[in-house]
Amino acid sequence: MSDTVAGHGPHDRVGHRAGTPGYRRVMVAMTAAGIATFAQLYAVQAVLPGLAASFDASAAGVALSVSFATAGLAGFVLVWSGIADRFGRVRVMTVALTVSTVLGLLAPFSPDLWVLLLLRALQGAALGGVPAVAMAYLAEEIHPAHLGRVAGIYIAGNTVGGMSGRLVAGAVADIGGWRWGVGADSLLALLALIVYLAAVPRAAGFTPRSRASAGPGLFRRILTGMADPGLVALYCQALFLMGAFVTVYNYLGFRMTGAPFHFSQTLVAFLFVAYLAGTFGSAVVGRVTERIGRHPVLLACVVAMAAGACLLLVPSLAAIILGLLVLTFFFFAAHATAAAWVGHRASAATRAQAAALYTLAYYLGSSLFGWLGGVFYDHSGWRAVVLYVVGLCAAAALTGLGLRSRSVRD
Repeated sequence: MSDTVAGHGPHDRVGHRAGTPGYRRVMVAMTAAGIATFAQLYAVQAVLPGLAASFDASAAGVALSVSFATAGLAGFVLVWSGIADRFGRVRVMTVALTVSTVLGLLAPFSPDLWVLLLLRALQGAALGGVPAVAMAYLAEEIHPAHLGRVAGIYIAGNTVGGMSGRLVAGAVADIGGWRWGVGADSLLALLALIVYLAAVPRAAGFTPRSRASAGPGLFRRILTGMADPGLVALYCQALFLMGAFVTVYNYLGFRMTGAPFHFSQTLVAFLFVAYLAGTFGSAVVGRVTERIGRHPVLLACVVAMAAGACLLLVPSLAAIILGLLVLTFFFFAAHATAAAWVGHRASAATRAQAAALYTLAYYLGSSLFGWLGGVFYDHSGWRAVVLYVVGLCAAAALTGLGLRSRSVRD
């Protein structure tokens, strides 16, 4: 059987089929890229209480170390998508991962919070090159029949990176402080980068465009991505759901190190093992959407996320673990569904910009709503944070209902 299938229409383009060597290499490379990206992006989340103590700052203040990174990423995804149209997806991801890993290795030497925030912002800007083009890359390299499944597997790699980065940073920080924790996470990212470089195949489904053959300009392609109401509704899912998810993980550590739990940083870090639920959720949801459709799956995931958040109000470790598992599973299932839907819906000419706009909304939700959750925590405590998260889920559900009324095609 041929590794790829060529065609001329948007649903008949070149793509690696499941089981072929090219398919396996893409999966290994993109899983490693996801691990390297998200291990670095959220590692500090596991050491926020330690940062607060080290720099004598509030919960909302040290949470800026997460928000600055995600804001930097959000600010550069459209830039990276334009660069990728000229120089290629693989080259952009390689540069992004290399630069971000170097910056990550420098972060533990930050003398104060502001230097750390600057490095985190630069690191986020560099990391933006991966999520900005990853879904567009997969849509071009993988046969359309397998895209939903492959998107789920890629996002599963993201969850492994997010979990392992937090787990490594938190556990090591409990022994040697936050600097050692962040440094250990950067070494993990370096290892993942090496795997990515060894596995990634040459792009077969996309040829970098010259200025003369680029077609519509970048700004016009961005406007096209914004003009489709169905795509805008999907961007709203990313905005609100990511804000809800990051808020929980930003401030749960403060909740668990305080009364009545009094957890150590290592024990708090082990709560991030709940990310495995997200790995499973994102990997299996593609098969479910193939059977019953994207819209009902997406809406059910949002409702389940809100239910999981409500369980976090119960002052019981078992209830908190269950709530975290439910919220994480259904967040990543929703994200995999929406992200694949964007790649499927956008035209070939605007696919990179549509994916970048989705990523922009995703990380704006993280940086803005994730930080705002800290204001609720500092002023009104954990209960206010959970109610805030439920409100974000409600906003996502309302905009998700609009997907059906706008007849977004499957």
